[in-house]
Amino acid sequence: MNRTGLYIALALSVVIGLLFGLYPELDLKVAAFFYDAATKTFPLKSVTWAMIARDGAMWVAWALVAPAIIAFVVKLIRPVKPLMMSGRAMVFLMVTMLLSAIIISNVIFKGHWGRPRPVVVTEFNGPLEFKAWWDPRGACPKNCSFFSGESATAFWTYAPAALTPPQWRPIAYVAATAFGLATGGLRMAFGGHFFTDVLFSGIASFLVIWLAYALIYRWPSTRLTDYGVDAWMTRLAWPGYRWRQKLRGKDVGETPRIRPGTETPAQGAASVLRP
Repeated sequence: MNRTGLYIALALSVVIGLLFGLYPELDLKVAAFFYDAATKTFPLKSVTWAMIARDGAMWVAWALVAPAIIAFVVKLIRPVKPLMMSGRAMVFLMVTMLLSAIIISNVIFKGHWGRPRPVVVTEFNGPLEFKAWWDPRGACPKNCSFFSGESATAFWTYAPAALTPPQWRPIAYVAATAFGLATGGLRMAFGGHFFTDVLFSGIASFLVIWLAYALIYRWPSTRLTDYGVDAWMTRLAWPGYRWRQKLRGKDVGETPRIRPGTETPAQGAASVLRP
């Protein structure tokens, strides 16, 4: 997640964005490689192994973020216990997945950018008019083509790649790129997305992850600490924990002040429960 990667991502978005913006028919030409004019369909969408690979890609991505979600939930239930993983890593993985795979792709763009999918444009025997990637005025009512949510989820694997040991990081980034391109390629082959939908999903995910990494790990004015995240989670979860303990006939008291000198905030919180 260095500046070189940022410059490459921005350069790709500008060059390909301009190229496909000035010549939008390029998107149709790329999509035509996957279209069978004889059967008037995108045949790969009915192939079993391709459908399994599509579903499997999403399982892989969500399996990578699952430890962070589990750690978050367990901490909410038992704030007196330390986090099961690095607090910064937990925040980084969950926030980037939420933003790239759900909010930006599905809530902001796909619900409001009316670009029809390849499978429904007139060039491929569909009823709707094709639109360039930059034009949101298409007739698609919802769950539209720009940009690909599944590809954004696959490209999100840049996030766990950024947390690998430095000597493995270049390989992890290459693997994440290949995984995103393969997943996006399947969506194109199914007639679900154009090339620019996949490209900009990858760019968006990368930019979200780059910025989140800088905020959490790199920039001194905003970076977090594992101790700080653990302490914040302890304070957040304590009222619910106290309420549940009261139902069991116990009162653990108000949100504890974390005692200095403890290795983790959870240990400090647990220490106030002991006489």
